[in-house]
Amino acid sequence: MTDLYQAQRTMRSMRQQALQRGVVAILDVGSSKIACLVLRFDGTGRLSEDTSIGSLAGQTGFRVIGAATTRSRGVKFGEVTAMAETERAIRTALQAAQKMAEIRVDHVIVSFSGANPRSYGLDAQVDLEGQVVTEAEIARVMADCDVPEYGAGREVLHAQPVNFALDNRSGLGDPRGQLGQTLSVDMHMLTVDEAAIQNLVHCIKRCDLELAGIASSAYVSGISALVEDEQELGAACIDMGGGSTSISIFMKKHMIFADSIRMGGDHVTSDISMGLGVPMPNAERIKTFCGGVHATGVDDRDMIDIGGDTGDWEHDRRTVSRAELIGIMRPRVEEILEEVRSRLDAAGFDQLPSQQIVLTGGASQIMGLDGLASRILGQRVRLGRPLRVHGLPQSATGPGFASAVGLSLFAAHPQDEWWDFEIPNDRYPAKSFKRAVRWFRDNW
Repeated sequence: MTDLYQAQRTMRSMRQQALQRGVVAILDVGSSKIACLVLRFDGTGRLSEDTSIGSLAGQTGFRVIGAATTRSRGVKFGEVTAMAETERAIRTALQAAQKMAEIRVDHVIVSFSGANPRSYGLDAQVDLEGQVVTEAEIARVMADCDVPEYGAGREVLHAQPVNFALDNRSGLGDPRGQLGQTLSVDMHMLTVDEAAIQNLVHCIKRCDLELAGIASSAYVSGISALVEDEQELGAACIDMGGGSTSISIFMKKHMIFADSIRMGGDHVTSDISMGLGVPMPNAERIKTFCGGVHATGVDDRDMIDIGGDTGDWEHDRRTVSRAELIGIMRPRVEEILEEVRSRLDAAGFDQLPSQQIVLTGGASQIMGLDGLASRILGQRVRLGRPLRVHGLPQSATGPGFASAVGLSLFAAHPQDEWWDFEIPNDRYPAKSFKRAVRWFRDNW
């Protein structure tokens, strides 16, 4: 735990250095694409007057000066499986973004999906004896949190205070400077498979880059795709990527639950490829331009030229009806959404005051998906794209860039984490366990 604490603190100081130098790269390492944005800051390292704990800045304080994507290689289910191939893909995306920005970048902040995330709710309380709450008291109450036995081979990726209470007053964002007798904290902790992080970190180092931060794409997608009211009142962000689908739940502007499903848009493409007997690139093109999940009477007569390049003219001029294509796509999309529903049910999402669901990610662009999702998830569903960042290149404004844009916001103004406070070395937390959203509902 102490090693992790120091590693995270080192990354935070790297981020501060990068911001003072005025430029940092954002890298979203996905299963189907690797996206890179180059951000330019004002060089002061201070991005907002709002310094309260855990707040998300309204002002971004940066401009996007470079953007590039490349087809992902060596990444499956959001995790690095072939180091050399992923390294090449990262270098390709980074070099293209640097070329557009006309500047060299040394520091990078990375997001990734997958890695089997698990959410935990922690809490603690300390006596203040009537003194003013300072940073030291906040560090002390966080150190008193009981950390669950999250198992060998797991690593803490995020550990954020989501609520403070002073005596009987709950829902405090930042209790510093206030007086009271007892200070309580509720925290959300997210753990992931250690090997997935280690492989990604190793890959970044092989690209001769300094890692200045790492985040869950479930978390950063929610930051960029949910509007402020949704983050405040309670909403789920479903980021449908190529190899995996990430789920995050926000409440009071904090992520309080995250999960991931090892299925995404690439699985739909694979079904089309097998069902129609066409190569994957053709299947991806057919899915993108002709696909959908809601059939109408017209779709029986709407014929799609699926082509081919076998050299056999009769074989290569095949067509299928759009209804047939929808028949191939719909079962897989339903399977993904049913799995999302079971994860949300397990988290107790139906207990939150607002149950808005926002679909984002590249695979969310399948025609008719929002209607099908409303039926399966039984809630209000809308399609989301990145918000709150002006001046994005047109290529980076779609749902497939929710993670990359959210990571930019995270880089500019990260919410406070456990390691941002000077916790004494002899005070590292003990052990107990509560489930995330139910815990949050009971304790808020």
